[in-house]
Amino acid sequence: MKKINLIIVLALALFACKNETKQEEVNLEANRSKSYDQNDGFTTLKGEFVYYGDAAVLQTNNEIYGVVIDHNMHQLNKQVTAYKKEATDMIPVTVRVRKFEKDTNEEGWKYRVEIKEILKVEAPDPESKDVIKLAK
Repeated sequence: MKKINLIIVLALALFACKNETKQEEVNLEANRSKSYDQNDGFTTLKGEFVYYGDAAVLQTNNEIYGVVIDHNMHQLNKQVTAYKKEATDMIPVTVRVRKFEKDTNEEGWKYRVEIKEILKVEAPDPESKDVIKLAK
């Protein structure tokens, strides 16, 4: 009788267990980049942006791009201004762009980018020591 009760209890315990799969931690940055890997010809770039005078520049880890000055660039500049301490400060951004080669008769970097979508604007790292200031 004890064996039958033990078998019934084990059977109930076994069937009562749910078939749950463990959920992995969600990496938001990976999901964000996957969601923007569309076949539309645009590229997601993460780098530092500055607009000073009449020139806009996006510097990534590997390349420096001249930015087309248009409505989207001005929108990005408005968002970036909140983080600037000086007019020449470069602010980290993530944007979707259309990348193309500049005309051969134009000055500037080899590639230019046209901002199509602003994904993220971040505060610069206050611990960064990559700024050189000249004193008189």
